[in-house]
Amino acid sequence: MSSVKPLVKCSVSNCHYWGEHNLCRAEEIIIEIDKHAGSGFKEEYAEEMTNEGHHDQVATSSATCCLTFKPNS
Repeated sequence: MSSVKPLVKCSVSNCHYWGEHNLCRAEEIIIEIDKHAGSGFKEEYAEEMTNEGHHDQVATSSATCCLTFKPNS
């Protein structure tokens, strides 16, 4: 696994992790399949999301969403 952090751009400006030039400042980004988005995951490091045995597949990127979002306080 590479130790270089990839640059992730995001347009959700009311996210706690949103930074200058639309760069995401989160240490970790969680992406889930849209059909699971209503599962009640509210935190970036939610215990439910750390289950390494949970795998799903999608055909297109439009079927995914980022669960790292945390609103600015």
